[in-house]
Amino acid sequence: MPGKQRRLIVIVPSPGIFLLDIAGPVDVFTVVNKILKEEIANGKEEYEIMMASPTNNRKIKTKSEIELDCAVTVAEINRPVDTLIVAGFSMQQFQPGHPFFQLLKDIYPKVRRIASVCVGTYALAEAGILNGKKATTHWEFSRQLQERYPAIKVDSNPFYIRDGNVYTSGGVSSGIDLALALVEEDVGRDLALKAARKLVLHLKRIGYQSQFSSLLQVYSLENSIAGKLHPWMLRHLQDDLQVEHLAARSNMSIRNFNRVFVKETGVTPARFVEKLRIEVARKYLEDSDLSMEQIAEKCGLGGLVSMRRTFLRHMMISPSEYRRSFRTSLQTIE
Repeated sequence: MPGKQRRLIVIVPSPGIFLLDIAGPVDVFTVVNKILKEEIANGKEEYEIMMASPTNNRKIKTKSEIELDCAVTVAEINRPVDTLIVAGFSMQQFQPGHPFFQLLKDIYPKVRRIASVCVGTYALAEAGILNGKKATTHWEFSRQLQERYPAIKVDSNPFYIRDGNVYTSGGVSSGIDLALALVEEDVGRDLALKAARKLVLHLKRIGYQSQFSSLLQVYSLENSIAGKLHPWMLRHLQDDLQVEHLAARSNMSIRNFNRVFVKETGVTPARFVEKLRIEVARKYLEDSDLSMEQIAEKCGLGGLVSMRRTFLRHMMISPSEYRRSFRTSLQTIE
């Protein structure tokens, strides 16, 4: 690659982000440069990495209190940018109308691609860059993103999404998945795979964000019908939890119960019960030595085939794969 100009990757952190929002992608690009220099004949660094502050203050304090010193501010960038990545974000600190959003809007047409890590998606959304596009963000904030920006097609399942030259990624560690995908796009699968191996990572992680998300946020439903029924349902998962029984328990007609339940939760009673059973099954898979058959019975999920089918529908991973991935790490090594 002699004579080839390095691609300028600009990482934009904001106050209060996780270090991994930045460190994950930066380490991926750095390892690729190292491989090119040391292992490939006539190899030359592919990337130049620069941190740029979204405000006039170049010092950015992270959640861990470690302070980052950015080389420039976004407003000061006067060189061609290949890729700009907004790594994490705080809508509390950047209210609508903040100059940073206009800077993003202005720089977008000039870059080859623009990306976000975790809730950095909110910055791209506020700048109008995601209008009409598919996007993802941390699973915990995806519903809020969709409600706030209805012009975006939000999908909380993938670790990252590409729509044209706009890339968004999910939770904090998804920035690593995103960076590996960008590297594969730039220099090919073999080199991206070599970088992933050096970092002891999967080139493409198995599964979806749904493996990590909570299917039910019952704490937000405290005064709803579902919230009031929740403790009772937990004690009766093995029983028949058809809508007529739930309505009777709530002293309501089936029709009225259905209407109010969907209005309060956004899902039907049957869907809620199914999600609740999966949530409890997840805990058994993570923390217990119960067999799959025992878990299926305890959670009212029927037999193994039925449990697997329901689990795949909600988690996009089988119960056995989930147990291998999320079983407690506090196990004795034999």
